Amino acid sequence: LQFTEEKLGQAEKTELDAHFESLLARADCTKNWTEKILRQTEVLLQPNPSARVEEFLYEKLDRKVPSRVTNGELLAQYMTEAANDFGPGTPYGKTLIKVGETQRRLGAAERDFIHSASINFLTPLRNFLEGDWRTISKERRILQNRRLDLDACKARLKKAKAAEAKAVAVPDFQETRPRNYVLSASASALWSDEVEKAEHELRLTQTEFDRQAEVTRLLLEGINSTHVNHLRCLHEFVESQTNYYAQCYQYMLDLQKQLGRFSGTFVGNAESPSPAAATSPPAVAAATIPAVPTIPVVPTIVGVPNTVAEGVLNPNEVKPPASGTRKARVLYDYEAADSSELALLADELITVYSLPGMDPDWLIGERGNQKGKVPVTYLELLS
Repeated sequence: LQFTEEKLGQAEKTELDAHFESLLARADCTKNWTEKILRQTEVLLQPNPSARVEEFLYEKLDRKVPSRVTNGELLAQYMTEAANDFGPGTPYGKTLIKVGETQRRLGAAERDFIHSASINFLTPLRNFLEGDWRTISKERRILQNRRLDLDACKARLKKAKAAEAKAVAVPDFQETRPRNYVLSASASALWSDEVEKAEHELRLTQTEFDRQAEVTRLLLEGINSTHVNHLRCLHEFVESQTNYYAQCYQYMLDLQKQLGRFSGTFVGNAESPSPAAATSPPAVAAATIPAVPTIPVVPTIVGVPNTVAEGVLNPNEVKPPASGTRKARVLYDYEAADSSELALLADELITVYSLPGMDPDWLIGERGNQKGKVPVTYLELLS
């Protein structure tokens, strides 16, 4: 009845002090933003809504969440299987294996980051909403009931005093209604007892209200310690996220070194450089290998062409240019297909240069007294 009359504006309401109201507003603000941060962090760690619902159900059923393969680990599995089908010894197969291994490491790092963030950040936020906030909400509801009881007692006392004053003002008896007359003294005594009862109930409800208000105030002031705890958890979340991205960056740097930075270090057609090569760092940018202006004249051998354009190369007949040779680091082992090619070992340094009419995917390589064609995709040209 008191609540309804307050909503209709027919009853007075006990107002809390300004400090208490500010504590209530701060608590509500903390609860609302904690919910939003919690939900969005869950989306960040698990973008799949179906997987989030599944994890939520497992948690509510108090069952262990099944282990789930990350996208990076699944991609690594596909790349490894593809490399086995294409041939792990081929350049494409070797590259697939290396990229797949990096994706597997990225997936494992992502799994560790999700686990760390869940324990150090999500769990404290969830514990606050499901623990401390529920306690605060319960005590606030009790305080609301105590306040309604207090205001109801105030209204009852007010009505009893008004009736007592009216009973004192009426005559001793009403002659026009002899059967229902009421002596003023008896009425005054009756309402006096009612006033005493109302005052007694008011004192009790006031005591209960003050006690509950103090309990609720202490809980609301504990929001400050909640902020301190959440601040510590936020630092741990940032630290775990930093470690995760640092691991990813290091893994990708290692992979890029293994692959020889395909975007900027390999020489293709010298007349049409790729945009990636034009924007690569100066330290590793590819440069055109100067071609030999003339091809030395060699004795004609019966049945054997003596021009590079015809695709046959005699290493002993090739002379390096006076200028324009470059050093190159070998990225992968390479087995020579015939006597015109030079076998390569990973990480060794050789001298390379180009000849007119050659396939742009090949260069002439020299190692000591050995000489032959080498594929550019197996080299990293050094400045």
